Formats: sequence, C-alpha cells, structure tokens
Amino acid sequence: MFAILKREFKSCFHTFIGFLFVAVNLFFISLYYTIYCLLNGYPYFAYVLSAVVFLFMLSIPILTMRVLAEERKNKTDQLMLTAPVSVFGVVVGKYLAMLLVFAIPNLIACLYPLFLLKFGSVPLGEAYLSILGFFLYGAACIAICVFVSALTESQVIAAVISFALLFVGYMMTGLCSLISTTGNFLTTLLSAFDLYTPFMNLLNGCLDLTSIFYYLSVIALFLFLTTQVIQKRRYTTTVKNFTLGAYSLVSILVMSAIVVVANFAIRELPATYTNFDITSQKLYSITDQTKEFLDQLNQDVTIYVLANQDNQDATLEQTLKRYQEYSKHISVEYVDPQVNPRFYQQYTTDNIQSNSLIVVGEQRNMVVDYGEIYESEFDQSTYQTSVTGYDGEGRITSALAYIVSDDLPKAYILSGHGETTLPDSFLQAIAKENVEYTDLRLMDVEAVPEDAACVIINNPTSDLSTDDVDILQAYLEQGGKILANCGYIDGVTPNLDELLASMGLRVEKGLVVEQDTSAYYRNPFYLLPNVYPSQLSSGIYNKYYILAPFAQGILTDETREDVTYESILKTSEKAYTKKDVNNSESYEKAENDVEGPFYIGVKAVKTTDETEATLFLYGCSQLFTAEASALVSGANQLLFTNTLSQCVNHEVSIAIPVKSYDIGYLTIDQRFSIIVGTLLVIVIPVATLIIGFIVWFRRRRR
Repeated sequence: MFAILKREFKSCFHTFIGFLFVAVNLFFISLYYTIYCLLNGYPYFAYVLSAVVFLFMLSIPILTMRVLAEERKNKTDQLMLTAPVSVFGVVVGKYLAMLLVFAIPNLIACLYPLFLLKFGSVPLGEAYLSILGFFLYGAACIAICVFVSALTESQVIAAVISFALLFVGYMMTGLCSLISTTGNFLTTLLSAFDLYTPFMNLLNGCLDLTSIFYYLSVIALFLFLTTQVIQKRRYTTTVKNFTLGAYSLVSILVMSAIVVVANFAIRELPATYTNFDITSQKLYSITDQTKEFLDQLNQDVTIYVLANQDNQDATLEQTLKRYQEYSKHISVEYVDPQVNPRFYQQYTTDNIQSNSLIVVGEQRNMVVDYGEIYESEFDQSTYQTSVTGYDGEGRITSALAYIVSDDLPKAYILSGHGETTLPDSFLQAIAKENVEYTDLRLMDVEAVPEDAACVIINNPTSDLSTDDVDILQAYLEQGGKILANCGYIDGVTPNLDELLASMGLRVEKGLVVEQDTSAYYRNPFYLLPNVYPSQLSSGIYNKYYILAPFAQGILTDETREDVTYESILKTSEKAYTKKDVNNSESYEKAENDVEGPFYIGVKAVKTTDETEATLFLYGCSQLFTAEASALVSGANQLLFTNTLSQCVNHEVSIAIPVKSYDIGYLTIDQRFSIIVGTLLVIVIPVATLIIGFIVWFRRRRR
C-alpha cells in the first residue's frame, strides 16, 4: 500500500495537476483571508473556509478524475487486478495519495490564524476546528470522487459525475426544504447525503463528534464501494463467475445499512458525550449558575420551540439539548408554525417570530421571543445592525425561574442624591433575576415600602439627609436588606457615615493604592482585589478577576458582638489609602496615608432578638459599570447579580450575562495587509504554478 501511495503522490507532481490543485486552493484561501482577516480585521478564520468550500466541487473532481479511470483506459489496471496485492490496499493507497495532496494547502492554512495573533485576540480553538471540518469535508469528497473514477474509463465523465454528486451534497439542505418544509421519509433519506451541514456544525465552534463520525463513515463507505467495483472486475477477469457479483451486492447493502444505522445511533447519544464547546464565549455550555438552579428544580416544565426541528437555530438547539439532558424535569418539543400556525395563541396575543420559545410550567408560562435571544447593535457609521451577543441561556434560565416562582420580589433603587444610574445591562440582569425594580425618593415617602425585598444605593455623589438615614435605619431594624456601593466623594458625608456606622462599618476617605503588582491592572488605582469563596462569588472565584478602579477602603468594627462580617473583596497587605488625592503627584506613600489591608466589599449582618439587618457594602464608584465589567469578562456584573440574589432570598442567582460575540476586531496596518495579501494571493500561488510548469516541461522533453 505504501508503494502505491508513494507512486500516486509523485505522479500528481510529475504532471501539472498537483501543482495546479495546490496553487488554486492557496489562491482562494489567501484571497478570502486577505479580505476578511487582513483588510476587515475579522479574527474568525472560519469565515474564510466557509467562503472557500464551494471550490471542492471543481478542484477535487479534477484532482481525482484520473486516479482509476486513466489506468482502466490504458489497460494498466490489468496489472493491478492480477497482481498479488490486496484490492483494498490499492484503493486506500491511491486515496491517501490524493489526501496528502489535499493536505498540503490545509497545512499551510494552519499558519494563517497564527499570523493574526500579533494584532489582537484570535479564537484559535475555533479556527483549528474549522480547518479540521474543512479537511474532513474535503476528505469525504475525495473518497466519493475516487469511487466515481473507478466506474468509468473516461476522465471527463468521471469529473462531470463527481461534480454533480458534490453539488447535490452541497445543496442537499435546500433540496430537502423544496421537497418538504416539514420533513418526511424521503427528506430523511436524502439528508444522509447532506455533506455541507456537518461542516457548518464544526464551523460554529462546537466539536461535534456526530459530524466527524459522519465524514469518517462516508469515507469508509465509498472506499468500500470502490473496492467492490474493482473486486468485481478482478474476479470477472480471472474466474468469470456470477457468485462474487451477488456477494458484492449483498456486501454493499450490508455496509450501507451499517453506516446508516451507526450514524443514527450516534445522533441519539446525549449531546454531553458528542458535543464539546470550544468557543471562547462558551456559547454551547450552560453555566454553573444554571446547573445549580436546575438541581433545585422540582416541577415539570415543557419548552415549546416554534420551528421545524430540521430548520431551527443551531446554537439555540445545542443550548436546549444541554437543559434537557441535565434535568429530567425539562422536555423540549418542536412545533412547526407552518403546520400549526395558531399554536402560540394559547399563550400570548402578541405576534412572535419563528424559533421563539414558549416555556410552560404548572403555575404560569412565559414567551421568550427569538428577537430577545440575540443581542444586536446598530452602527451609526454604516447604518447596519450586527449581532453582538447570545443570550439564549440567560433568557431560558430566567423564564424557568419565573414560571416556578411563587412570587416576584421587588427592589427599590435609591435616587435624589446624585446616584449613578445602573447601566442597561445591569438593569436587564435585574429583570432576568425576575426582580421587579423601581426608583425610590425618600423625601417623597415616610418609610421604605413594605413590599421592598431590598434597597439599592449606587454611588451617591452627595450626602443623605438625616430623615433619609432615619428611614433607612428603620428599614434595616425591621430586617431589611441594603445593597450599597459608595464611591469616593470629595467632601464629608456625616449622615451616610452614620448609616454605615450603625452596621459597624466605616469608609476610609481617600483612594486605595495597591503596591502588589499582581493585585492591580496597569495602574495601582485599578484594583484586582482578592475574591473570597462564597455564594456571592459563585461563578467568579478562581475563574475571573473583579476590577475595582478608584476604590475606597472599608473597615469593620470587630468589637461589635451584634454584627458579623463576611469578606467579599479585599486588598493585599501592601495596599494603603492615599488621603490627599487632589494634590497627589505619584503613587508613593505619604506620611498621612493609611496602611491597609482594606475591604473593597463586605457583608454585614446585625442580629437582634427579632430580626437580622443586612448591608452589602462596596467601595468603588466604577464597580458596577459596563466598562469595568467588560474588562473582566462580565465578572463585575455577575458579582452584582449574585449580591442581588442574596438580597431577594434567591438560593441561586439566575441572571446569566449575555455571551458576547465580540472578541474585538484586529487592528492591522493597511500597508502590512497589502504586502502580506499580495504575497499570499499572488506570489506564492504563481510561484507554485511556475515550479509545476518547469517540472512538467522537463519531464515532457525527456
């Protein structure tokens, strides 16, 4: 077999075909790489390969058309058929030779994602998975074309039939939808030759073993069919008996049945064992928060998907599979809106899109419109809308929590003291936590409303009044809970200080400077405090940093016997508070500065005979901002929702952050892009063609 492989591989490059195949593939890969990655700054190499895959229908038939057809035409196959060599070994040897030729541009393409690392973050896992999918798709196409080449002695006929088969395999999804939009036995049968969909499954960043197995089984089946075609000719040549013909037909049927059954069997396996999420955003995984929530789920829930199961959103499908497999209480059913167009009217009077979800429980139901599952952003410069994030898990978990909840807690957000408005993403997180929220102006009320599960105070820039403090203290004495974030204020705040002192807390006026280089980000004022393990740090501890820019240090009164403290965030031992912030010219510690360590976040619980008052205090004005949270992969927002979850007595926070698609465009100098693009698109392919022509011309002259 190795001798045949070596002979066939050399023959590809003794003629012009091998060089032409490599040059054409490199040209198109490099062209789209230059357009997408170098000129437009896209870090996703999968975009390149998805645009190039159409080339298989032309290049692979030309590469393989002669591999067996030429030998049959020249009668040199008689030597192969009568030689003491395994027919399967001959077929595999020739196939591997074609595969090695195809592997050359693929191996060169493996370098392309690495070139981009110099200019920004690149999802290498997704890039190389897409290359694997591209290679397997091509390998399957080669196996099909080798089989066709064995059927005829005409290279032209072999190329035309190969093109037709590859074109049908590429277009099979569209052809099936033309036959039936709802699916039937015929479309199920035809989808077995859908070559393109498994490739797309691997492009999405999900290591789908069913897709890999599909391509491997297609390769095995067509190599087996090729062997049977040659074997029948070989046997006819030597014995001229019909027995082997019948045997071959039975073998073909048995092998085809095994391949079909094996593919159906592996598709029935749980996605946990067949799909592995390698995306940088973990799009197809469910978080520990969701798993904790599902562990406590004790009601049966049905999620109706308004879509045909064969034409649904692939990412959403993977997410729903994870829910269904993790919890026995969740079932997913698909309702084709074309077959049952009024189904959704049982649950809502609004018009909703295809692929929307209807989550139905024992007490209530909730509609998750498909438009809410993806986060979009409108670009004012281009007047185009682009998808920036996936919120499937966040919306589904929130809907599940809503339909199984007995009541919905309410949070009041304090206003009237120059408080910083919470970003939209944080407000959305409150809503996804199934917490109603509204503003609260203490000057308009005599007491905090009785239905308040908690009061949120976010970075007041002026002091509270004495009446405000009295109202809040009365609320705490009744067992209330306050989530407070108090940033630096250039001035005194005696009333706010009094409120904190009632819980044994004091803010050291000034800004914390961190001297431990591992505990800050670029600037000693941009703290990366230690995160303590607790329910408040669920999903954060040992996974992400918390970023606290320009923070104040918090001190606790350890002499208080009626108050207990729980550490949330804390500086290193080397931190200190710079008192004279306005006149400071360096990070050096001055004489009046106060040595740390300090809390940046702490939970204080004051216990009386009848109640427990709870205050969650953070000391950073920018802690709960979208900008700070984005720099630590959303960890600041997760800390906020974890804290809110405790305030409203949720056992687990169910506000899952949006999984962002945006890992940042690459900033590449245009001059560099043009130079490298010219080298890859023109110089290398042309040089390959020139070398191929020289080799071919020299051999011809001999």
